[in-house]
This record gives sequence, structure tokens and C-alpha cells, in this order.
Amino acid sequence: MSQQETGGKLQIWLTVLCAVFLLAGIVSEHLFLWPNEVSVTFYILSYLTGGYSGFVETIKHLRQFQLNIDFLMIFAALGAAVIDQWIEGATLLFLFSLSGALETYALGKSRNAIHSLLKLRPSEGLLKMEDGSEKLVPIEELEVGQVVIVKPGEHIPIDGKIVKGQTSVNEATITGESMPVSKGIGESVFAATLNENGVIEIEVTRRASDTTVAKIIQLVEEAQKSKAQTQRFLDTFEPRYALAVVVSVILLIFIPWGVFGQDFDPTFYRAMTVLVVASPCALIISTPASIISAIANGAKNGVLFKGGAYVEHAVDIDTIAFDKTGTLTKGEPEVTDLISFDRDNEKFSEDGSEVLEMLAIAAGCEYHSEHHLAHAIVKKAEELHVDLTRVDDMQSTPGQGVEGKLNGHHVSVGNSQMFNKQLEKWNPMISEKADFLREQGKTVVFVVQDEIALGVIALADKVREDAKIVVSKLQSLGIKQIVMLTGDNKGVAKSVAAELNISHVYAELLPEKKVDIIKKLREKGVVAMVGDGVNDAPALAVSDIGIAMGAAGTDVALETADIVLMGDDLTKLPYLLWLSRKAKKVVWQNIAFSLSVILFLLVCVFTIELPLTIGVIGHEGSTLLVVLNGLRLLKKGK
Repeated sequence: MSQQETGGKLQIWLTVLCAVFLLAGIVSEHLFLWPNEVSVTFYILSYLTGGYSGFVETIKHLRQFQLNIDFLMIFAALGAAVIDQWIEGATLLFLFSLSGALETYALGKSRNAIHSLLKLRPSEGLLKMEDGSEKLVPIEELEVGQVVIVKPGEHIPIDGKIVKGQTSVNEATITGESMPVSKGIGESVFAATLNENGVIEIEVTRRASDTTVAKIIQLVEEAQKSKAQTQRFLDTFEPRYALAVVVSVILLIFIPWGVFGQDFDPTFYRAMTVLVVASPCALIISTPASIISAIANGAKNGVLFKGGAYVEHAVDIDTIAFDKTGTLTKGEPEVTDLISFDRDNEKFSEDGSEVLEMLAIAAGCEYHSEHHLAHAIVKKAEELHVDLTRVDDMQSTPGQGVEGKLNGHHVSVGNSQMFNKQLEKWNPMISEKADFLREQGKTVVFVVQDEIALGVIALADKVREDAKIVVSKLQSLGIKQIVMLTGDNKGVAKSVAAELNISHVYAELLPEKKVDIIKKLREKGVVAMVGDGVNDAPALAVSDIGIAMGAAGTDVALETADIVLMGDDLTKLPYLLWLSRKAKKVVWQNIAFSLSVILFLLVCVFTIELPLTIGVIGHEGSTLLVVLNGLRLLKKGK
């Protein structure tokens, strides 16, 4: 049990004892069961139990030569005792202690919301031994390289990669995305996610203490300790305000009593009431109650704020710069066009046996290549159930393509640079078709046999299905400028930007150039940079707010970015903005309400002689309402 949980339970028990002693004192005093000294003893015990936590906090602050809210409450209760108002003083400490216990419980609920993830992670894993037998072992004993067996319906105990089997995994605990993800051999899985179907064997890639879910919880804990700017201001404001209240109360006692000769008891009583109602408990708790809830909400839904300051700062974003590859696009090239030519290069076709024959030759040439374009061509052949042609004597020319032998014929697959050397003159129709495809932002690969062009294959990094919707939604949310940054050529960049309705495009950029552009954008507004957290680390670091997406398990993203979107899901970005704006709205609701209650109660003290008990109820009630209002942010919104 944590020290915070232990302190919370102690405060609850002390509050209960305070109530018991208070009731015992009231019964003893009004039913005359015991002498008056006995009832006073009960009140003193109520003071000691109800004021313990506040007294401890007061001593801590006094050692730093500071006054705080707890000092004001203790001072007011002692003042009530001085004028023999034991019941009201004890009631004040009971309600103050009760309010503190409820605040601790409520904020603990917010802080512990993310800790529920740990409950989903099994404490043991089914280890596959070297002799093939199986053994349940604590996850803390699992070592990198060992193999764990996970059955259908079980939560995955450790981070790893699948070495046998395939399944669907619900990764909502990590990414916030409720739709299951298909997983096969070689793909990564994370601790605390749910294996929905299929027996899988996982090779451990991280120890239990280093898993993604463990890092998320660690980052959330650190984020909840990191204070928002408003909270830092209120923390600085609290001791100064408390000192001002104490000075005002002293003046309210001595001026009416010492200067104008008013009776001491009612003057002192009124001053103690002012001391209670002017205390800024609700005001001070207004920000952390909201910010901590927002951080927990985000973490449960795949948005990881690395500090309260970023929850607040995200509200001011007016410019968002996107990396293109892997952020706005899928990051993997796909075959978009298959075009075959006749032997005379006079006609072309986009379907039929000639197209499949051309694809079979291309895939056969590219089968053993490690190039990402080669993988896309082979994948397309597999999707169309095309049998790959066997090509011998394969040779690769870096930056150009591959070539080999097919039944005595010379075949080659590559870019125009390769074929400019082979063919003295391109048929105009082929050149025009290639240029047309390039204008659409596509990469063109030629397929040639014995110096005759069989066809072309066009590939492109496709735009994410939801990217256009997200860009449109960001514009509707008031983002003034959306910028795309990419290292790709201008043709590809303009094509993607046009599809997404992005008007500001910067292409052919090296990482340092991205940094320069971010710096220029910051001169005109508050800039968020959205990237994959690896290649974009410098730009993420220099922006006002760095947002890394698709970062589940990516250490660089977790360390570099200010906000991390754990899932590979762009729709989390509008949710991030909505959550930060909602949090700020709730914070200012709480601040406005807190100040209004203080002013209202102060007016009542001087106009209708507000009783101390009613002042206590109003003061502590407003504190509780502020906490409950902040807890509304734990609910998932839009």
C-alpha cells in the first residue's frame, strides 16, 4: 500500500473519531449526563482527531515560514474554543477533516484510474521450457528471449513478439482503440492486452518492469505530480492570501473592540467566521481536481499527457505541423496502377492476362529484394493470386533496380535511370504515361524484357482513410494553420496535400530543415508538431508541444514528445484538443464558483451576521462541489 493510500485511510478514521467525540460532547452537554468537564473533554478529543491532519500540514508550512489554509482552519477552531463555542469549533474541524478525506478519496480515484491497467496484467506467465514442457512463473522472473504461451481469452502477461500462431488482440488498454487488431508471426504484442482468439507463443522482448504498460503508469504518475501553470500560480498565491486573511482578521478584532469599544465575544466570533469563509480551500483544489482527472481520462483513451502544463497549453494551439510519412499516410507503399504494353509499345492495358503476366515477372524479380517497393509488388501479386515467375541469375543495382534471366530472356525491373542506359529511345506513349503517374505523386517502376517495355507499375504511400476527416475536424475546431512537412519530392507532397485540403506544404526537407520551419512557425503562433517520434524527434523537441503518434512501445516517442498518442489513430488528435479545452473550461468554472462563494459568504457575515456553522457548511460544501465537478473529466467525451 502506498504512503498516500495509508495517509488517506488514517484521515478517514480520524474523521470518524472526530464525529464520534463531537456527538458524545453534544449529548453530554445537552442531556446533562456528565459534568461539564466531561463534555469539554469530548470536544478536546474531537479537536485533536479532527485537527490532526491540518495541524501536521500547518507545522510543515510554518517551518518554511509560510501560512496555509490548514493554519486558518486550526486558528478559527481555537478561536471558537476561546469564546466557549466548542460545538462550532469541533464542527468546523469535523467538516474540514471530512472535506479533506473526501478530496483525498476523489483525487485518489482519479489518480488510480490508470492503475486499473495493472490489474489486467496477469501476475504469472505460462513459460515454455526448453524441453517443451510448460511452467507457470511470476512475470518478474521472465527474461528477454524466453517464450511464453498465451491462450484465448487470457491477458498477455509481458511485452513480446509472436513467434507462433495468429490471433486478434484487444489493445484498448494501451492504445484506447476498442477494435481488435489482427496479429501474426513477427508482430509485437503488449502486456495487459487481451488475446481474443488463437493460441500464440510470444518471445519476451522486455522485462516486466520495462513493459509499455509499466512505462505508461510511470509517466502518468509523473504527469499528475507535474503541476499546470494555473495550479502553480495558486500554490504561490495560497500563502500570501492566507497571510492577508490573518492580518484582516486581526484588524477585524482589534479595530471594533479596541478602537470602537464593541463587545469582544461577538467581535471575535465574527472575525472567526470571516477566517473560515475567506479560506480558499475550493479555489486551491479547483485546478488539480480537474487537471489530474483529465490526465487520467487521456491515459485510459490512448492520449498520454506528460504533465499538467501540457493539458493547459494544448488549448492555445493554433498551428499544427504534420510529418507526412507514417502520420498522414500509412507509411507503406502500395501498388496503385498496373499497366501493360503490347510488344510494339503502341497500346496499353490496365487489366487482362498481359497485366498479370507482367506482374508475375516483376514479382519474380523482386521476390528476394529487401527494398520496400519490392515488398509492395510481391504483396500485390499475392493479393491477386498471381504465381511468381522463376527468375535466375538475379543482380541488384542500388538506386536503380534488379535484373535477371527468364527462360533465356533478359528481364529487369527498376526506375527510369536503369532503362535510360538500356533503351536508346523511349516510346513517347510510355514516357507520357509515366509522367502522368508521377504528376499524381506516384513512384513509377518499369518492367522490361529484352529491351522491350512490358509495362509500368505505379506505387504510392496511401493517405490514411481518416486523415481527411481529421484535418477537416481540426479546422472546424479553430486550428488556423495546418502544415505538412516531408522529405518527399514536391510532386508527391502536393498530391497528398491536395487530397487532404492542406494548403501549406514544405517538401524535400532534411530533419534540420524541419526544425527551422517549426521555429519560423512559432514566431506567429503556438505550434504543435505531430510525428512518429523517431525521425521527427528534433522537430518534436523544438515545437511548443510535441505530439508523437503510433508510439505504443516506442521509447524515443515516450521520451521526446510532450503528448503521446499511443495508438496509430489520427482521430485521437481532435479528442486531445477537446479534452484539454474541456479541462480548462472546468478549471475556470471551479475558480469562478469558488470566488463567488467566498464573496457571497463574506457579504453574509457583515449583513446578516452569518453563523459560524453555516459558514463552515458553505465553505466545505463548495470545496466538495469543486472536486466533484473536476471528476466529471474522468468520463470519456466526444
